[in-house]
This record gives sequence, structure tokens and C-alpha cells, in this order.
Amino acid sequence: MRYDLIIFDLDGTLADSFPFFVSVHNSLADRHGFRRIEPAEVEPLRRLSAREIMQRLGLPRWKLPLVARSFVRLMREADVRLFDGVAEALETLHVRGVATALVSSNTSDNCRRILGDEHWRRLAHAECGASIFGKRRRIARVLRATGTLPPRAIYVGDQITDGEAARAAGVDFGAVAWGYGAPQSLQRLLPAHLFHYADELAMLAHSL
Repeated sequence: MRYDLIIFDLDGTLADSFPFFVSVHNSLADRHGFRRIEPAEVEPLRRLSAREIMQRLGLPRWKLPLVARSFVRLMREADVRLFDGVAEALETLHVRGVATALVSSNTSDNCRRILGDEHWRRLAHAECGASIFGKRRRIARVLRATGTLPPRAIYVGDQITDGEAARAAGVDFGAVAWGYGAPQSLQRLLPAHLFHYADELAMLAHSL
């Protein structure tokens, strides 16, 4: 498939923030009144959708924006970096003339700091601060801003909600196997591409 635009998620897709999320989860649970998790629960939870996780933890949807804001505030001081191979893949896409964009639940400040100024400036458009259930609208904004037709774009993410948003927006879904969601769960969405290693993201340039 020839894509004119590759839209990326950040956390769990480009940025290795899952260990940080696990490290602060229980403090956030205590602060906002939902259930803590034990280390043995982490992998089983990765196989669930966001809605299933929230139900399992007793986290009502109305609290989600409060929890998300607390999480991104804590991340301001965290040493969260790009996955190995991501910077090189983004560089390859840029050199080969592939347009890239970002749709993330994280703040623009965190996104820019983690991506680095060079990669940030190369984005054709960025939509930050999206709800995990509101990414379809943000993907649609990116398409309008860049003048890209949905069949000519792909959204690359790591969670079931990313795949659902991509499908609702009419773009292809590229799933990554190293993020928040387990690859077995993402495969059930029948993604156009399933990436097992970060450096495989550069393969999208070969489709042009």
C-alpha cells in the first residue's frame, strides 16, 4: 500500500513509557480511588482493551481525564526515551520523503521533549492531549490539516483503542508489538501491518 502520510501514537509506540506507567500506577490509584495492581497482573492486563482494564480496576470513565492529567504531569520529570531503533526509523522516513504526523494522549510539551526538537519539527501536524477514546476525531483533524485522503494514511499505535480509532477514521492501522497492548490482542483487529521491532517502521518507506 502506498501511504502519503504516516500518523504515529507516542506512548508505547515511539516512546518507551510503559515501565514508567507501571511504576506510578499504584500511587495514581491511591490518589484517584481505583484499584492497585500487583506485578503478576501486568501482563494479563496488556491483553485487555482499555474499557476492560478500567472495569477490572474500578476506574470510572469520568475519572479518566483526571488520571491522565496526573500521569502526564508526573512524566514531565521522568526519563522517558524513544525505543531503540525509533530515531533511526524516523530519520529513514524523513530522508525518503515520507510525511509523518502525531496523535497522542500526552501533552505537546512531553511529546516534543521525548521526540526531540528535530523529529518534532519534521511533523506535518501534531494533535496532542487527546482522550484515549477521542483519537478518531484527532486523526480526522490531521487528515484535514494535511489534505490527506483517509485511504492514503495509516495510524501506527500500540493499543486496541488505537486500532478502533484508525478504523473509525477510515485509515489503515499499523500495530506495534512492543507497547502497552499485547500483540495477540492487536492481531485480532487485523492490522494492515504488525511491527515486531522498532526498526521495522522504516519499512513503511519502502511502500512509497
